[in-house]
Amino acid sequence: MRVAKIQKHNQVIYPFPIIYRQEVLSTDAESVREIIESHGLFWRDEVELAVELVQERLLKGARSGYQFLFAEQAGRVIGYSCFGPIPCTRGRYDLYWIAVDHDMRGMGIGKELLKQSEHVIAGQGGRTIYIDTSSRREYDATRSFYKRCGYRREAFLKDFYCPGDSKIIYVKSIV
Repeated sequence: MRVAKIQKHNQVIYPFPIIYRQEVLSTDAESVREIIESHGLFWRDEVELAVELVQERLLKGARSGYQFLFAEQAGRVIGYSCFGPIPCTRGRYDLYWIAVDHDMRGMGIGKELLKQSEHVIAGQGGRTIYIDTSSRREYDATRSFYKRCGYRREAFLKDFYCPGDSKIIYVKSIV
């Protein structure tokens, strides 16, 4: 279990352990919205999509194909990942989302959340994880994060999202 210090307005709040859970709760949709919006990086439709995936999981359960891992500290969701097996493949998974509350970045939470997600995926027979991200300059830190975590750039799809915003696909073998 990891512990992150929280510092707000020059006041240190005593640290609490970070707990990871896979169960999706009805309150998670709003937590995901808050985390995604805290970055100021995502377009409105991306925020709505992130929330819809939580709602889809709540509605359909495992049949949705979406799995989640939530990082909580002191009863507050501070980060999450969303992933699932890629249909018609053997042991291949997509990591759809991984995000940590903007105020909690730089504390190793994202790295641990990714590591825990990889562990869950491997436990389900997953062998390879794919991650898509944007080529926009605002995503430089995201791409560096994936590289530091052992993911390699596998593909570049020019102007995929819109002119000037290409899709970069990262991959990592976890076995």
